[in-house]
Amino acid sequence: MNIRVGLFGFGRTGSVVAKEILNEEGLELRWVLRKSVKNEGEFASRLLGYDYDEGKIISIQSVDFENFYKDNMVDVIIDFSSSSSIEEYKNAPKYGIRIVSAISHYSEEDFAKLKELSKQTAVLYSPNITLGINFLIEASKMLKKITPNADIEIVEEHFRDKKEVSGTAIRIAEDLELNKDEHVNSVRVGGIVGSHEVIFGLPNQVIRLKHESLDRAAFGQGAIYAARWIMGKEKSLYSMEEVVSSIWNNNEDKS
Repeated sequence: MNIRVGLFGFGRTGSVVAKEILNEEGLELRWVLRKSVKNEGEFASRLLGYDYDEGKIISIQSVDFENFYKDNMVDVIIDFSSSSSIEEYKNAPKYGIRIVSAISHYSEEDFAKLKELSKQTAVLYSPNITLGINFLIEASKMLKKITPNADIEIVEEHFRDKKEVSGTAIRIAEDLELNKDEHVNSVRVGGIVGSHEVIFGLPNQVIRLKHESLDRAAFGQGAIYAARWIMGKEKSLYSMEEVVSSIWNNNEDKS
């Protein structure tokens, strides 16, 4: 049985994620919600070069969210839009719809709303939903336990126009119990999709753990993995780190 997906966002990253969903066997892109009215009524599949209709484009401006999810049922929402979109899917849990949020950064108020939703349905939140970066986070936490006295710095590199500090870098700092203002270093050059490096400095050696996203398709692949994983979970708030950790632990149990 196909997993029915509703996608929030159809910008630079959202459109790439939509294409990954369309390419994935066992997933069906039912609709795409976006803020603008551009391409409303058209299908994401057609706009992305496919010769069939899937993923109808709908503008948030024309939606009655009291009835939208009842009339447009999906199994999971994948959100690549903005933190304010949480207001648009607050009614989704009533219908058993799960949520995968890949928003880079939430305000405290919006994150509190996301946590509240997790009391009603399964919610997975990750500011960077690629499998690779979450493996880096888990490996960094393990390395810190082994080398508790190491100097640690985080370097994040992104495209020139990205203004805010990487939400992923902030998450890494929090997980490693580091002050983000003192230990996160930002670089903005050219068209870098996203690069994160954790540097461990020891008296006689330096250990570097690095992840680089070469294409936004990596975000779509991570979101798809998360959507499949969360389908079997009870209501709670999950992270992509937990997904990676569960894979890691399952492999250890089998060895």
